[in-house]
Amino acid sequence: MPPTLKPHALRPGDGIRVLSLASPVQEDHLEIGCAELVRLGYVPHMDLAQLLARDGFFAGPAADRLSALKGAFAETSTRAIFCSRGGYGCNYLVEGLTAAPPVPKIVLGSSDITSLQIYLWQKFRWVTFYGPMVASNLDRGPGAPHGYDQASFAPALTETKQGWHLELDGEPIAPGRGTGVLLGGCLTLVESTLGTPWELDTRGAILILEDRGMKPYQVDRAFMHLRQAGKFQGVAGIVLGDFPECDAPVGSEPVLDVALRILAPLNVPVVWGAPIGHTSRAMLTLPLGIRAELAATGPGVLHILEPACAP
Repeated sequence: MPPTLKPHALRPGDGIRVLSLASPVQEDHLEIGCAELVRLGYVPHMDLAQLLARDGFFAGPAADRLSALKGAFAETSTRAIFCSRGGYGCNYLVEGLTAAPPVPKIVLGSSDITSLQIYLWQKFRWVTFYGPMVASNLDRGPGAPHGYDQASFAPALTETKQGWHLELDGEPIAPGRGTGVLLGGCLTLVESTLGTPWELDTRGAILILEDRGMKPYQVDRAFMHLRQAGKFQGVAGIVLGDFPECDAPVGSEPVLDVALRILAPLNVPVVWGAPIGHTSRAMLTLPLGIRAELAATGPGVLHILEPACAP
């Protein structure tokens, strides 16, 4: 396996390229989110024509979004790429990334950005960051509902010497401890890699799985698909989101019961209800591709065992 490639950490005054890689963004939310970046000490770099483009439910044609992404990888004036929002459309871009970008950069996003993050890991072994987006979380502020968790945001993007720990604010549904590499993201996007050349290799992983707006039977099918595809074999642990807007129809079981039935028997630690990805709480920032220990006790704790960034 090629070595893991860590991006350079963010420093005060660093430039951050903001991109719309999936669905269109609202300008007022974008402005507020960029103001939050300025408050944090960074310099947002924005091409408003790219950021506000619309092509149906996409933020511009796929060729334009891919060109913007390649340009952001190559530019030397920024150290990070922060996504404006999710939606859908990142899977249109990955096949165009045929060569490794010159230098690993921070890539921060969640939801649909999972497609890009998995591709960068499987193809190039890039560490990326599953966390808040500029116009759908950073615009709400630190600690706010639908906002972002600053206590996990800062060390993920700036720490270069040691690991850290974060409480998952969830509940164990299968107790225990496990050590592995944090991988995963949005459930349906993880599932959609099956059968592709960049199918996520979950062996030895602490697997992050979350989503929104699914019926419990759809979550059941996705979990069973991953199980039958062997994606739960050899995992070291699983962290689940709180699956908002996934209420059970009358006479059906809730998603938590689905998780208990399919995941609890795996004999690995499982934590339910962490504020990751789609959540109404302040979203955690998790480094993907970094070794961590999951302790499924109390609210659940992730001990990040190494820095996610290089100096």
